[in-house]
Amino acid sequence: MKQKYPQIKPMGDRAILIDFEPEINEKSLNKLLSFKEIIEKELIEDKVEVINTYHSLLIVYVSTIEKSYDKVFALKELVSKANIGKNINSQIFHIPVCYDEEFGLDLELISMENNLKIPDIIQLHTTPIYTVYFTGFLPGFLYLGGLDEKLQISRKSSPRMKVEKGAVGIGEKQTGIYPKTSPGGWQIIGNSPMTFFDKNRNPPCIISSGDKIKFYSVSKSQYFQISEEIKANNFQLKSEKYHG
Repeated sequence: MKQKYPQIKPMGDRAILIDFEPEINEKSLNKLLSFKEIIEKELIEDKVEVINTYHSLLIVYVSTIEKSYDKVFALKELVSKANIGKNINSQIFHIPVCYDEEFGLDLELISMENNLKIPDIIQLHTTPIYTVYFTGFLPGFLYLGGLDEKLQISRKSSPRMKVEKGAVGIGEKQTGIYPKTSPGGWQIIGNSPMTFFDKNRNPPCIISSGDKIKFYSVSKSQYFQISEEIKANNFQLKSEKYHG
């Protein structure tokens, strides 16, 4: 029997999960983010946090939910009556990446396994405009859709114990950026000098679900120059409104 969507159910005593059809594309993302915006506005007095993944929303309340099934019913009504049809306002951010061998730890591996020359890997990675589907795993870790099929490669069978902050990696059909030093199993092809998450900044992560990313290649000397400019608060991240 085919499941009906959306499916709405309590998750513990402080959260409610809304599952939409398991599709990963921009149309579904726009719909999901439109629902997220509506829920945040309607539940503003509850001070909820709404977290999205590829095809679900997790609504987290600040305290234990009283009469959780009443909340579930109210959300069903809200979702069923929501008028969805507009595109989400989004920004496109131009992100510098250094693909030098010092940072591109797995470029040789991808070159061999995918039968590509390293300059072709860089070109294929910097050509698309990527969509930010959601952030997760680490605060500020961007899950990006739009990776060229020629670059797709499996994650490492044994993850590294330490992946440097700013590392740009590929895992299966996705590419992403490590916002802080951490263990990780993605294939690393470069590093960005940008700081993607800062708890002292408002908002901590300036890039949101629905935004776009365009990578551009910088040399090693440019990378360190940008790093110094960032430390001195002199670097201006290029971004503009996205017109898809």
